[in-house]
Amino acid sequence: MSNETISRPGTGRPADATTGKAGGRPADRVFLGLSTGSAALIMVILAAVALFLIIRAAPAIAANWTTDPNLSHGTTAGHADFWSYVLPLIWGTLWSSAIALVIGAPIAIGIALFISHYAPRRLAGILGYLVDLLAAVPSVVFGLWGIFVIRPFLLPAEQWLVQHLGWIPLFEGPQSGTGSTMLAGGIVLAVMILPIVTSISREIFLQTPRLHEEAALALGATRWEMIRYAVFPYARSGVVSAVLLGLGRALGETMALALIISPSLIFSLAIATDTRNSQTIAANLALNFPESNDPQRQALIGTGLMLFVISLAVNFLARGIITRTGRTSTRRLRRATRRAAGGDDA
Repeated sequence: MSNETISRPGTGRPADATTGKAGGRPADRVFLGLSTGSAALIMVILAAVALFLIIRAAPAIAANWTTDPNLSHGTTAGHADFWSYVLPLIWGTLWSSAIALVIGAPIAIGIALFISHYAPRRLAGILGYLVDLLAAVPSVVFGLWGIFVIRPFLLPAEQWLVQHLGWIPLFEGPQSGTGSTMLAGGIVLAVMILPIVTSISREIFLQTPRLHEEAALALGATRWEMIRYAVFPYARSGVVSAVLLGLGRALGETMALALIISPSLIFSLAIATDTRNSQTIAANLALNFPESNDPQRQALIGTGLMLFVISLAVNFLARGIITRTGRTSTRRLRRATRRAAGGDDA
């Protein structure tokens, strides 16, 4: 069979017996070449970015140069080395993104579920448009919104948390006087990831097979039970991918956090104080890169390399979770189908 050819109907031209690709059509060969070239170009660009970051950051990493403007250039001693500088930045990046996901992901999924299964059609269209419109708002606008709206709004609550729950590391003092806290930055980030997570989750929820939903309702399930047993299992992998895409958006955010969070190079869990915040890598690059000299610039590029590695790790983790979740959902669906048909559950 592998040596046989199949003629395309009406053309008499041979096609591959296994793939069905036309062997002699120029348009097909051109399209295949463009598709392959595009895929290869993505890999080449990614490799070129990685190579550039490694080459430019290698001297700073090897020499432990600092990017602290208050210290002499090329300092290698004590807390002023490269790794003691970059590790708090990595922590600040991950911590602010985690706060944004904890706050924003459940809200985004809830909005997507309301639009897809609860809201009237006309209202759902308006809400979907408004959510998508958030993606077009520049990050600097979100930063200004955080400065003039979120910080004053959260300041009394943050002061109360520090005064009454300051014994918990999460709300450790000193009391904030400006509102430039990690909590304010996390809330702004949560709003910024809403469009991505909501849009993708909404489309995944809408792709749930209608027969699955109607079957659940016909068996006496309430609407919430139908969503729980028919929609969520089908959409699980897509929702996970949406959340992780939102995480990628939060990891790379620059201007909003640069405007809101008071920068410092420490490890801290505190979210309600403005003196114990860890700046993020992207915001630190935006604030310091234009005024840096060559050794400091190399060290800043080194922090960019760390962010590049973190982003790759998040994407690989996302791919693994999505693949595993998809296989689990498929097995569960097959078992449910066999039980419904009266077959063996083995």
